[in-house]
This record gives sequence, structure tokens and C-alpha cells, in this order.
Amino acid sequence: MRKLFLISSLAALITGFTACSPRLVGNWNVQRFEVIKQGESGLSINNVGSIEFKRNGRGEKNIQYSILGITKFDNLPFEWTRHGNSVTISGNNTDFAKSWIIVRDKRRFQQWKSTDGANTIQIIELAR
Repeated sequence: MRKLFLISSLAALITGFTACSPRLVGNWNVQRFEVIKQGESGLSINNVGSIEFKRNGRGEKNIQYSILGITKFDNLPFEWTRHGNSVTISGNNTDFAKSWIIVRDKRRFQQWKSTDGANTIQIIELAR
């Protein structure tokens, strides 16, 4: 009887944790987008738009920023997954489509970092 209760309690806890939506779901403002290249000065842009993460693993971006005189618009839908301390965004023609490491994971603030595999690091700060 005790073993059955323990197994039931454990199953309820696991179901509770997996059924809860991750704190990532919802609308976020892209407060800062930074690009750092080895041997060069970094480039930081503030308030570049918003991004919405939906419960079904899809999302929408409304991003606009200029880097070195080139204006970029990113209003395309995307898909996302979260595994532990990483988020993978999949989509076409976007600088955001890659795997990101979650550096800070707060209810109202997220900081992510990623790299292109060479000498460039990107940092995104999201705020509610």
C-alpha cells in the first residue's frame, strides 16, 4: 500500500511538472540584441521588437533592427523547443533560428547566448 502511494505521488509530481507551461510561454520584448566578434568591438542594439512563444511549440516574431546600415525585418513564424537550459528556434531567414543557451531564467527576464561555431557570439535579453 505504501509503495503504491509513493508511486502514485511520484507520477502526480512528474505529470504536474511536465503539464505546467514553461515560463517561456507568452509575449516578450527583445530588450537587447548583442553581437560580439572575436577581435572586434561588440555591437549592441536595444528594443528591437517582440517575440511570442506559444504553448504548442510555435511562435511569432516582430523584430526590426539595423546593423551597419542594413535594416532587418523579422516577422516570420517559427517553431521552438526547450530542453533543460537550452532553447532551439527553427525557422527560415532569421538570425534567431539556432540553439540558445539560457544564461538567466527569471519569470520576467531571460538572457540567452549562442554562437555561430566560429568567432561570433550573440546575446539576447528578453523582458516582460
